[in-house]
Parts: sequence; C-alpha cells; structure tokens
Amino acid sequence: MAASEVDHESPTPVYRQIAVAIIADIESGALAVNRRIPSEASLVQRFGVARETVRNAVRFLREEGYVFTVPQRGTYVSDRSGKGGA
Repeated sequence: MAASEVDHESPTPVYRQIAVAIIADIESGALAVNRRIPSEASLVQRFGVARETVRNAVRFLREEGYVFTVPQRGTYVSDRSGKGGA
C-alpha cells in the first residue's frame, strides 16, 4: 500500500488502513516472525502520514498481538501460530 492508497475519505481511520497493510505484509511473509518491522520514519514515508498516525497503527497492532515492542530495540513481528515465541 503506497501513500496514494491511504484513503483519507474512507470511514476507516487512516491508522487502521496502515495496520491492515502491515498485517498483509506479515501474513504474506514479507515481514517474518521475530523480525523488526520498519521504523516509524520509514512507515511515515511509505504512507505519507504523520508520525502520530503511524504510532497509532503500531499501538493497534501491538494490542491485537501482531507485534511486540522491546524498549530501546524496536518493534517485532509476533509469533501468532501458538508454537511459542513472543
């Protein structure tokens, strides 16, 4: 999903649209389990949104169990298979 694909007119909040795009990357294997997701700065550039919007998307992903954050290290893809991991 490129910046042009974020629909600011959609009833779906932009942060949720970004979260859906990142979930698609996780499910496709583009973002592997226990690997860092792109930085906030990279996501801001990718989607053409404010940093706070990206933070909201990452917070949503964390709350839903798609990612986990290690302080001062970054945010990583969670193992949702039930086979262990974070």
